[in-house]
Amino acid sequence: MLTEIKQDQLEKELQEHENVVLDFYSTECPPCEALAPKFESLATFYGEDIRFVKMFRQGNRELADKLDVKGSPTLVFFKKGKEIGERLVGGIKKADIVRNLNSMLPAEKVSDIRKKIKPVVTHTDVIVLGGGPGGLAASIYLAQAKVDTMLIDQALPGGQVTTTHQVSNYPGFIEPQQGFMLSHYMSEQAKAAGVKFKVAVDVNKVDLQNKEVLLDGYETVKAQKIIISTGASPRYLKIEGEKEYYGKGISYCATCDAKYYHDKEVVIIGGGNTAVEESELISKFASKITMIQQLPQLTANKAAQERCLADPKIDVMLEHEPRGFYKNGSDKMLVKVENLKTHEVKDIETDGVFIFVGMKPNTDYINNPIETDDWGYIKVDDEMRTSIPGVYAVGDIISKKYRQITTAVGDGTIASIACAKEVDN
Repeated sequence: MLTEIKQDQLEKELQEHENVVLDFYSTECPPCEALAPKFESLATFYGEDIRFVKMFRQGNRELADKLDVKGSPTLVFFKKGKEIGERLVGGIKKADIVRNLNSMLPAEKVSDIRKKIKPVVTHTDVIVLGGGPGGLAASIYLAQAKVDTMLIDQALPGGQVTTTHQVSNYPGFIEPQQGFMLSHYMSEQAKAAGVKFKVAVDVNKVDLQNKEVLLDGYETVKAQKIIISTGASPRYLKIEGEKEYYGKGISYCATCDAKYYHDKEVVIIGGGNTAVEESELISKFASKITMIQQLPQLTANKAAQERCLADPKIDVMLEHEPRGFYKNGSDKMLVKVENLKTHEVKDIETDGVFIFVGMKPNTDYINNPIETDDWGYIKVDDEMRTSIPGVYAVGDIISKKYRQITTAVGDGTIASIACAKEVDN
């Protein structure tokens, strides 16, 4: 059973239950929405032995601050009133939650719970793997062509668009649209067309040759064709403190966490389109922004650059690179920065850090050999076919010059038309 509580109720929960897992969630937070169904489903299997509770982070700031919760969502595990295990933050995988839950219980109890989860096989005509604009467009076209279509995503539909503050250049909307709302419109259109959704799931294995996808360790989905639309993810700096302070002062999502830095100082790492455009949203909350860019100039589009440089809150440090993130004994963070011209190293004190340094294709769980370019993006022909028969790829995961919402939608349209002609109904 899953129960919502307030901060003054936590102590009672910890006294009455030996094992407790607490979810700090926020509104308008795509990772929180992606976690919710996973958390609820696990409560049905583990609920007899572990108390599942959730708490609205914005409405319980005092406790969140006391527990040093700085990102949404955050899962905290308690045993006999004390925090144990690994604190999980952000895009939380179901397997990571299960690992923590299992560590709280005796081996025989874990074995009993596992026995309750029975393997199942589901059949469909086409699997669309990934719910960004390209995958949603492909799903809509396929479903409207009466092709049985299942969209699978480890998060909620929308992809990167869900964490984009505003989209001002998507055709059909006079006024700029909030990214999560544009994603919502697309996913609702897909549902209305008849697309079946398997979202907020863990994708354990993808067999492109046999057109099979294993979900959450027990459900195998089989299809005639697969369209890969898993997009790209933020690149990590891989420097000291980045992993340690992720969710504790370091964020990769302005839409999720900018609101927690009202009248505070933040550092933005990066100088491309994402960094510069998201600085506009962050500037609505923060009192000061220091933008650190390794190149001699910003690389965002000119209009965004002009708005950024005209913002009195933003100070741009060109030809600088971060070397590490540290705590200074308080809630403040220190960003160690090197001047690439003089090699001088100094510390910048800040309340939080946002990292926007590029993307990488999401191909980690694809085990089959598939032709890619030098950067790992999948090569396709003019009908979005990959080097594996019956497998298509669209959107940010493919090798191409421009990556925009509109180009992803175009890719999805092309792939779905080509794919629909080859499906045996």
